[in-house]
Amino acid sequence: MKNDYLFTSESVSEGHPDKICDRISDAVVDLMLEKYSEARVACETMVSTNRTIIAGEYRLPEGINITNDEIEKIVRQSVHDIGYEQSGYHWEKMHFECHLHSQSANIAIGVDKSGNKDEGAGDQGLMFGYACNETDALMPAPIYYAHKILKEMARIRHYDKNSILLPDSKSQITLEYKDGKPVKTSSIVVSTQHKKNSSQDEIRDIVRKIVLQVLPEGWMCPEDEFYVNPTGIFEIGGPDGDAGLTGRKIIVDTYGGASPHGGGAFSGKDPTKVDRSAAYLTRYLAKNVVAAGLASKCTIQIAYAIGVSKPLSVFVNTNGTGKIEEDKILEVIDQHFDLSPEGIITSLNLRTPIYQQTASYGHFGRDDIEFNWEKLDKVTALQGSLTEFDRKKLLTL
Repeated sequence: MKNDYLFTSESVSEGHPDKICDRISDAVVDLMLEKYSEARVACETMVSTNRTIIAGEYRLPEGINITNDEIEKIVRQSVHDIGYEQSGYHWEKMHFECHLHSQSANIAIGVDKSGNKDEGAGDQGLMFGYACNETDALMPAPIYYAHKILKEMARIRHYDKNSILLPDSKSQITLEYKDGKPVKTSSIVVSTQHKKNSSQDEIRDIVRKIVLQVLPEGWMCPEDEFYVNPTGIFEIGGPDGDAGLTGRKIIVDTYGGASPHGGGAFSGKDPTKVDRSAAYLTRYLAKNVVAAGLASKCTIQIAYAIGVSKPLSVFVNTNGTGKIEEDKILEVIDQHFDLSPEGIITSLNLRTPIYQQTASYGHFGRDDIEFNWEKLDKVTALQGSLTEFDRKKLLTL
């Protein structure tokens, strides 16, 4: 890849129809885990004009029950907290349907721990994790700043009830790279739902102030490349404007296209589903590798078979930035990380109701909440596992 280039990533807000669905699905996961820490859940959500439908599977032990009323309450609360009180989608007035049912016994047999059998992966699949040194959060800069713009817009909207901003919004940032490093934005696009009869000039001024606050000094794009509501009026938004589904924003959830993606969504899944838990693990691995100085970029792939506890493969790619050989990084990872589904869940403490917080503004690189997969608690161990020769090599490169 050439060293001078443009790269673009987008984000969507908590009020985007697909993100409403992610949040609802994860609220159901959290509710189940509050009932029983080893609950099995796979919950999908669909939203449209004043309509919310959930479907999927779950499993709780005999004697622990959950009612449709409990589920409906948490669903409506999620929509309320996002801020939807519009004629076309209202937390209190929307029609709600619940079609959750018991998990397949065939899946349960393969995944459950029994006798000498360890807990297996909840499905087959491949997952990727990534880290780079473009930002303090060790995230790619385009997606990092795209998230931050929308999060600040949401903060203002929640704080100021008279704000003309409404929940549904999107951002897109194109960054210019010189010698492989981001130096400024070349264009910025922000589309935001707003109250009726709002001035587009006022909206543009609000968004400009937020962008200038979020971006590093001197990174603002030219005014003629700063697009705010480029189609004009954006009054009809959220599920009244577009239907939404769980799991349709997987690039927004991860690295904005800077890294490969295995294809599996995260939201609505309990941590036995490696689509979610192994993606968290690989981010944890890659972030600690970069923070330890072993590489300035690191992509890690891992693959599983349903019902099998050991990974089928682990792959490391440092994109030519490694300070030591990738095979040695693999050896060090193997020494310090349990890559089985049960090991991942235990080491990252994933049987806790934390998932609704992951549903918006990315699962990685967050600075508003501490997730265990973002910790840098393996840096010293990774560095300490290197040979004396490799440690000297790190110091000289």
